[in-house]
Amino acid sequence: MKIQTKVLLSKILIHFFALSPLLLNYFWSITDQNGADPVKAIIHFTGIGALNLLLITLLISPCAKFLKQGWLMQLRRLIGLYSFFYALCHVINFWLFELNFQISLFLQELIKRPYIWLGMAAFTILLLLAVTSINYLRRKLGQNWQRLHYWIYPASLLIWIHFYWSRKADLTEPFIYLALIIILLACRPKKLKNWLLFK
Repeated sequence: MKIQTKVLLSKILIHFFALSPLLLNYFWSITDQNGADPVKAIIHFTGIGALNLLLITLLISPCAKFLKQGWLMQLRRLIGLYSFFYALCHVINFWLFELNFQISLFLQELIKRPYIWLGMAAFTILLLLAVTSINYLRRKLGQNWQRLHYWIYPASLLIWIHFYWSRKADLTEPFIYLALIIILLACRPKKLKNWLLFK
């Protein structure tokens, strides 16, 4: 099978597996079939979905090298954009269903739940990465593009802290995610060093 065919089929599958569970969860929430608290369920689903997709984005590079399948790198941008899309849905869900888009309530939540600051910081980073994934801006930024996209590493940690801090009961799941993040970051010591040294 030609590489371009592999990429095309893989992207079709990514669209399917990224969109279908999201649409299904919204349907369940709207029809009151998403557990005892449908609002909380859809907020959690989109938040954890954004984290999962971000980890898959980080996983592609080491997998491509290990399997010697360089074409996998062509899937990274699409999955990264879906990570941002899920994060955007997560933020909109919170603002709409929990706060009714009221700024005063949002400010109160920032005081009451400081972990929201971390979530918004991570979302801002994902927004910048999504916007600058456009080929035109990538060319304009030149070497600065790579420096900017190194910020995916602290974004993953900010998202994890936001997730961990928001949990009030079982902490097993957050620590499993932390282990995964540490492993994925440990696979790229040179890139982490470049980010820390602003190279």
